[in-house]
Amino acid sequence: MIEVKDIVKSFDGHVVLNHISTTLRDGEVNMIIGQSGSGKTVLMKSLIGLHELDSGHILYDGRDIAQMKHKDIRMLHREVGMLFQGSALFDSMSVMENVLFPLEMFSTMTRDEMKTRAEFCLRRVEMPERVWHLMPSEISGGQQKRVAIARAIVLEPKYLFCDEPNSGLDPRTSLVIDALIQDITREYNICTVVNSHDMNSIMEIGDNILFLKEGHKEWQGSRHEIVTSDNEALNDFVFASELFKKVKRVESQKSKDKSQ
Repeated sequence: MIEVKDIVKSFDGHVVLNHISTTLRDGEVNMIIGQSGSGKTVLMKSLIGLHELDSGHILYDGRDIAQMKHKDIRMLHREVGMLFQGSALFDSMSVMENVLFPLEMFSTMTRDEMKTRAEFCLRRVEMPERVWHLMPSEISGGQQKRVAIARAIVLEPKYLFCDEPNSGLDPRTSLVIDALIQDITREYNICTVVNSHDMNSIMEIGDNILFLKEGHKEWQGSRHEIVTSDNEALNDFVFASELFKKVKRVESQKSKDKSQ
């Protein structure tokens, strides 16, 4: 669990995060959403210690990252998995070598143990053995995301951060990646944090959704609660298209019918 307590972050006098508090829970997909400039990327970077806060606290299972020394933050990062926008695989390494890399850098496993762990993670994300020797440029975008997920979980992280995990993917593949992230989160009870603007992802896997507006926490709730929310700013953002407006009307009517 990650607890965010009244954090403030500014750049050159401009407040980007304005007294934000929230709880990001284990075993759930915690999503950060908002328009460009809302502060969601700064919040994500602050959570993993890349930005020093002006004030407030971020607690990883009770450990305050604001009070940690640099070496302690480096130790914490060993408990963190990262899925970067665009996958960020190493072009000069094969699929298998990409997944082995964190183990070679941070684990004390033997070579055989590392290989066994990497193979397990690749199978878990359903990457067939026939592609393990290929380079990232030789596999599809969806497969690259799967490899990136395998690399992100190979060290058995307690916390998983995903930055726009569906960026550049077609809708069908996006659904598959969403389902994989959700399954892994629940299977290993990971505190997963996803920075996204993909409305399909929000509606499919958003267990706990934090909506930012101009650096403030405007709304927080689940994907089920989002369809019945009367928050105007949230509705304007999430249900901007005619399709999603129709979805909201249908779901709102269902909710009314159940309450009667």
